[in-house]
Amino acid sequence: MRPLLLLATLTVLVGVTLTVPAQEKRVHHQRDLSDHVHDDSHGYQYDHEAFLGKEEAKTFDQLSPEESKDRLGKIVDRIDTDKDGLVSHVELHYWIKHRQRKYIEENVDKHWKEYDQNKDGKIAWEEYKNTTYGFYLDEEFDDVDDKVSYKAMLTRDERRFKMADRDGDLIATREEFTAFLHPEDYDHMKDIIIQETIEDIDKNGDGKIGLEEYIGDMYTPEAGESEPDWVQTEKKHFSEFRDVNKDGYLDASEVANWILPGEIDHADNEAKHLIYETDTDKDEKMSKKEILANWNMFVGSQATNYGEDLTRKHDEL
Repeated sequence: MRPLLLLATLTVLVGVTLTVPAQEKRVHHQRDLSDHVHDDSHGYQYDHEAFLGKEEAKTFDQLSPEESKDRLGKIVDRIDTDKDGLVSHVELHYWIKHRQRKYIEENVDKHWKEYDQNKDGKIAWEEYKNTTYGFYLDEEFDDVDDKVSYKAMLTRDERRFKMADRDGDLIATREEFTAFLHPEDYDHMKDIIIQETIEDIDKNGDGKIGLEEYIGDMYTPEAGESEPDWVQTEKKHFSEFRDVNKDGYLDASEVANWILPGEIDHADNEAKHLIYETDTDKDEKMSKKEILANWNMFVGSQATNYGEDLTRKHDEL
């Protein structure tokens, strides 16, 4: 079957190792802006990756200071969407979020051409269904379980598509299709994430998750196998933390608290930080002049590295 038949499985999962309980894969932690520590006293690599995105930051590392400043000036013009000559917190916050979403955009790009069959710049539900499930629509299934599973995936995808389709015309714009593929990044899709999680774990179909279902989702004991310590820890977490009302089950609100924890908006904090450090006239906005005067914080503390690169290239000749 096509990989996207498994869209019912949440699209961004945290990697699991033998020492990490499998339930952690269901928790949607907000992605950090950089793998570097945010400590300006030791350099600005965190700020560079937050402002540019990780891949673009690598490109800027190879530029001379003059080239970095020139490109930064052009970026500032793009960030200043209202063209008032100043970068506000709203504009900078949007820009940082946009740079961090690049991997999502690349994923959407990969699938867009396949599903936009009539090349009208939109993807109708019928286009998606025919491309993903077309071969199986008239298929006769020998195995009843296969037929049930197939129909469940189709129904689930259709429900998610309709939720992403804000105007209800069953034709997805690029933004709506992005919400369909990556619901974890959209507030209006959170109910779908919760519903799909419950459906995945709720084996008896009562609409809630009991302790046995919760543990069974991550651990199936082998014959004669002793229960790992982390399973006991997860049972304790279920009873003491996840089951807030102590009724022995996780309902939708408790599942939401578990898989969608409230977290700090890293992009918002970074925008405030950059403005605070750059806004010399304290009008809570940044002019291009103020930004270029602090270019090393945004894109360019690589001047030393650039010099080392030139020396290394010269030695290699």
